[in-house]
Amino acid sequence: MKSFSEIINIAKERGPKVISVACAQDSDVLKAVEGARKEGIATAILVGDEPKIKEISNELGIDLNNYEIIHEEDLSKASLKAVELVSSGRAHLVMKGLVDTSIILKAVLDKEVGLRTGCPLSHIAVFKIPSYDRLFFVTDAAMTLKPDLETKKKLIENAVSVAHALDIEEPRVAVLCAKEKVNDKMVCTLDAKELEDMNKRGEIKGCMVGGPFALDNAVSEEAAKLKGMDHPVGGKADILLVPDLESGNILYKSMVFFAQGENAGIIVGAKAPIVLTSRADSDISKLNSIALGILSASKI
Repeated sequence: MKSFSEIINIAKERGPKVISVACAQDSDVLKAVEGARKEGIATAILVGDEPKIKEISNELGIDLNNYEIIHEEDLSKASLKAVELVSSGRAHLVMKGLVDTSIILKAVLDKEVGLRTGCPLSHIAVFKIPSYDRLFFVTDAAMTLKPDLETKKKLIENAVSVAHALDIEEPRVAVLCAKEKVNDKMVCTLDAKELEDMNKRGEIKGCMVGGPFALDNAVSEEAAKLKGMDHPVGGKADILLVPDLESGNILYKSMVFFAQGENAGIIVGAKAPIVLTSRADSDISKLNSIALGILSASKI
C-alpha cells in the first residue's frame, strides 16, 4: 500500500464502521466525518453540544439526518459517552473532536467504561511524502515522553499491528538515533542494538528491526550505500521509531510543513483505535485518519 487513496479504497471494502465522535462541534471534524460517509467507509454518532453541531453543519451544508446526535455540553461527559459507545459495541472506533487530548484519554482509560487492555497506548502517524514510493510510519510523536527499552518494544509492536492492518506483511523498522553506530555513551544506540537482537531472537515478531540508524540511512538507499551499510532495513525503512517525544514531534512537523507530507494519525493499544489528530491538521488529514482507524479496527 503506497497512498492514502489506496487506504480509503481498502477501507471501503472493510467498512463501513461506526465512529463515535467526542465533542463533535468542530468544522474540520464534521467535514472529515461527512467525507467518510460519502466515501462509504463510515457512519458516525456525534456526541457533543447539539446546537453548535447543528450551527456548524448548517454552515457546511451537512445534512444531520444522516447522523445520530447525543447532546452533552460537558467535555468530560461527552468524551466518556463517546468511549462508552465503543465499549458497549455500538461503535467501532473513537474520534477526538473539539476537546483536549488529556480529557479523551482519561475517558479511554476509565476503569468502568474505558478501553483498557493492559498494553501501553501509543500514537502512530502515517505519512505519504511526495518524493518516496512508500508510506512511512512514525512513532511515537505524541504520547510517549521518554520510552525505555521495554516501552520501545511495545511501540514497535503497536506500529507493526497498524502496518499489518495496511497489508504490509513484514514492515522494516528502523530504530532512529543521532548516528548509526553503537556508542556506550548514547543509550539510544544501545537500545537500538538490543531491539534488533530481540527481533532476531523472535521476541519481536512480524517485522524486521534494525538499529541504530540515522534518519538519512534509514530512508535513503543511496545514503545507506555511501556509509557502507548492508543491513536489509538500510534505506528501506517503513516504520521509524524515534528515541523520544521531542524528536518525534519535530520529525512529524518537519514532514508536514517542510516535506508537504500527507498524513494520518491514530492511537493504538486500546480495545479500539482512537482517531487523534492535531487541531492544525486539515479535514483531509482527519479523513485519512478515519480510514486508517477503520483498517486498524478491522484487525482487532
